[in-house]
Amino acid sequence: MEAAEEELERRSKFLNSLIKKKKAVEQKEHHECLNVRVRASDMPLALQNRAFACARDNLDSTPGKKLDSKRIALALKKEFDSAYGPAWHCIVGTSFGSYVTHSTGGFLYFSIDKIYVLLFKTAVQPLDH
Repeated sequence: MEAAEEELERRSKFLNSLIKKKKAVEQKEHHECLNVRVRASDMPLALQNRAFACARDNLDSTPGKKLDSKRIALALKKEFDSAYGPAWHCIVGTSFGSYVTHSTGGFLYFSIDKIYVLLFKTAVQPLDH
């Protein structure tokens, strides 16, 4: 009986590894389609994908293809504030430095086309009066 359980466990681990590999390949293909490269992340994949889609939509809708960093940053901030609560911050540009403190699971730094996007969430604490 133990041998059967061990075999079942081995097969389960093997199938899980195949599923993870397939998801990784799909994620990579999705990134290539959007021309996205993750530079650093502490964010669930679903939120990352939402950020990529929002950035791509805003870049593609830019009139005259002139980069409007403020508009893209505002769109990402509003999208994430409304969907995941307040205190999201976004920096968009071609060259910038940063050093930020973020909430767990709320940090994403990526490039899309030739621009870089830093999106992060901070904790909100009520003021005591």
